Amino acid sequence: MFGITPLGWLHTLGSLPAIPAAAYMIFRFGRIKPDSLAGRIYFICMLIGSLTIFLVAKAPVSPAIALVTLLCLIGGYTVHRLTFLGRLQKYVETLLLSLTVFLLMVPSVSETLRRVPDGHPIAASPDALILKIALATVAATFLLGLAAQFIYLARYAGKPR
Repeated sequence: MFGITPLGWLHTLGSLPAIPAAAYMIFRFGRIKPDSLAGRIYFICMLIGSLTIFLVAKAPVSPAIALVTLLCLIGGYTVHRLTFLGRLQKYVETLLLSLTVFLLMVPSVSETLRRVPDGHPIAASPDALILKIALATVAATFLLGLAAQFIYLARYAGKPR
């Protein structure tokens, strides 16, 4: 179905819960919060998705995206240890983890539009206008969302939530 191998399904179904986990945290906490239950779910799912992409990806750029995602994910979950950053820790954490969401959404949107519905995909090629518009929307949402998160952090700095 959809031309996906069993390993591809593991990759897809393993990383898919990261999307609602990220959305929940952004709406609940104003950012991805690593020390929450949803944050732990997000980390595990992103790790599964990032590591399995090396086994299933066909596009030459995919391993590079997976590596950047892994680095941002690990960085976002460990930046709190860099005490010299002070108040910047939350901003760096937010930037890195928001970037992981973006790097998850770009191939998710692209692959979905190029595979669904099965046999007659919405985007027949990587150059399809609808795919370009969808990816531009993902990029704009990332930038606006990151700005909103930074504003939220500035407004509620030091206040527990």
